Amino acid sequence: MTEIKIEQIVWDEWNVKHINKHNVTQEEVEEVVTTIITHKKGYSGRVLLIGRTGTRIVSVVVKRDRTGIYYVVTARDADEKEKSQ
Repeated sequence: MTEIKIEQIVWDEWNVKHINKHNVTQEEVEEVVTTIITHKKGYSGRVLLIGRTGTRIVSVVVKRDRTGIYYVVTARDADEKEKSQ
């Protein structure tokens, strides 16, 4: 897959509350975006990002809004399969 370049993350009340349910903060997502280990295509035009934030490895699902601008759909701790990629 080609490199993904995220210049801006789109936040709203819904996605902030949703990631907080998974014990992930906006700051952690912003850090993952700058420390992407790998990424792959998801469904419906979404992209799964896997990256580091401190000692955690977090999976973040984003959907492209416009060039370089992505909406956070969800974020959670990466599962064992994702960590080994």
